[in-house]
Amino acid sequence: MNLQTLVKGIQGIIPGGLSVKDFSMATQTSEDLAREILDNFMQNGIGRYEGEQVHFEESDKLKTSILAISMGAAIDEVSRLLKWQDFESLAAEILEKRDFDTTKNVILTKPRMQIDVVGIKSDVAILVDCKHWKNMTQSALQSAVIKQIERTKQYLVKEDVRAVIPVIVTLYQHDLQFIDRVPIIPIHQLDSFCDEFYGNLEKLQS
Repeated sequence: MNLQTLVKGIQGIIPGGLSVKDFSMATQTSEDLAREILDNFMQNGIGRYEGEQVHFEESDKLKTSILAISMGAAIDEVSRLLKWQDFESLAAEILEKRDFDTTKNVILTKPRMQIDVVGIKSDVAILVDCKHWKNMTQSALQSAVIKQIERTKQYLVKEDVRAVIPVIVTLYQHDLQFIDRVPIIPIHQLDSFCDEFYGNLEKLQS
């Protein structure tokens, strides 16, 4: 399947169950091509058939987008098909697969702050700020880090956990970097970061 067809298929990824006909209408393709796209999705672990319907998870749209970008699709073209909620859902799913207890959109009060994703494992919390920005300037990242450190301090005061790690997860970065000891993690590296989580604890905590 060519790259353009893969990108076209992203539009049809709607959480819940839909028929092949529904998918072909959403992607403006023939039913034969819709089946070909869906078969390719299944081979890449995206979606599943249940009887005559295909079921997608909330995070499947972003998974497909990252696959398309890795194959050479234009980031601009793909990003137009994404919402920030897709991005948060994938970050949460990655943490869940690494056995973190995960909550999205956690609200702290007095002062009011919102945390995109919180993952807790063995009494240690990762606080994730998802940045679906195309142009990540260093000053914008610096500002995001300062805000996330403040959220981390408030969370630690209010919640009964042993330690809290602030992280920023981005869509368009290529490499892991640190600002003020806070990791800036490309979404495609979040899984490996979690894998090394306990090894990183000592380095990350001040």
